Amino acid sequence: MNTLNFVKRAWAILALCAATAIALSAQSFKPLYVFDGKDGSSPEGIVTFDTVGNLYGTTLGGGFYSSNCFSVGCGTVYELTPNPSGPWGHKVLHAFTGDEDNGPSQGVTFDTAGNLYGMTDIGPDSGDVYELVPQSGGTWSEIVLYRMAGAFDGNPWGGLIFDASGNLYGTSGWGCGYGDGVSCVFEMTPEGGSWTFNLLYGLDGSAGWLPSRTTPIFDAKGNLYATTAFGGNSGCSPYGNGCYGLGVVFELSPNGTGTWALNDLYKFTGGKEDGLSPACPLVFDAAGNLYGTTAYGGAYGYGTVFKLTPNADGTWTETVLHLFSGGKDGSISQAGLIFDAAGNLYGTTSAGGAYGYGVVFKLTPTSNGPWHETVLHAFLNKADGAYPLGGLVPDNAGNLYGTTSGDGTTTFGSVFEITP
Repeated sequence: MNTLNFVKRAWAILALCAATAIALSAQSFKPLYVFDGKDGSSPEGIVTFDTVGNLYGTTLGGGFYSSNCFSVGCGTVYELTPNPSGPWGHKVLHAFTGDEDNGPSQGVTFDTAGNLYGMTDIGPDSGDVYELVPQSGGTWSEIVLYRMAGAFDGNPWGGLIFDASGNLYGTSGWGCGYGDGVSCVFEMTPEGGSWTFNLLYGLDGSAGWLPSRTTPIFDAKGNLYATTAFGGNSGCSPYGNGCYGLGVVFELSPNGTGTWALNDLYKFTGGKEDGLSPACPLVFDAAGNLYGTTAYGGAYGYGTVFKLTPNADGTWTETVLHLFSGGKDGSISQAGLIFDAAGNLYGTTSAGGAYGYGVVFKLTPTSNGPWHETVLHAFLNKADGAYPLGGLVPDNAGNLYGTTSGDGTTTFGSVFEITP
């Protein structure tokens, strides 16, 4: 098995740009929809609201079956419609066929016209960037904006983000035109009804490698920030030679000439007071500090929640806010975080908890030292789901929404709500 497939399967098995203000106190947990494997399987990304309160997301499997995709189907894009008296209504907007693309691992994002955009990370080539356009009869039509070409620009595993001009930005895990094994950050620019794919920067291993589940975010100046799960060791190849490095938080800054400059803000060491493999999106607070999670590392080896603070000399200082123990507090967080109005953080872990299937957690700042964790829900691998890989999204009332991926045998994932 090549290194790319090994890393992807390992992650699967182990399993926008500003802090979002929400208010959350006492909690109640409710599954909104439970997938049965045929209508969808393994929703791994976040959900997205439209303007009237419907939810949209993707499933890695389920839907149409083809020999070119997973045994449980090729994946779907779905819509959930609120139902006050029971489970939300479910509709498959698009079922991937496996002939051209399949396996959408992350969520979708809207443009101002109501079209949806996302990426698949598996296909006859190596995934694509797609658009779904609503039609008058209630159906949606898929347009492939860019087809990946394997070793040159393949396996886009994260999500997409728009800038103010309507350009799309994302990351890809492999190739990117810089050579086999190099990851990249890319831009998609609309031009006269079509889209142009532009490579912004190639990550060669020493600068970071494998932005596996990250979605880039912008600051107010137009700089991009993201994470890589591996890389950061100078002179190291991103192959299986024990020289990857343990992950990076990086910044890309436009220089006005069409190219972008890279600044590695922090390289993880994997020590007891540090993490490794930050496979997550980042979030800013109002003061310009960055927050994220690592899947592993820390004193117990089960990951951390970290904060990066900018210094006057351009460097950044890391502070570990929470060390996951692998017990009831959770382990292996692969999702981003969100803030509430009081400065508390919320997130998920894909494992650990009272039953071993992951948790939804809240972190409250303390006067000094690590933040205090409260487990809002520990998953049971029943109707509530299991193994949440994606992050949380709030509505205007302060309710939280997320997904679980399921175990793939007895449970196939769910969409849930936590209410004040």
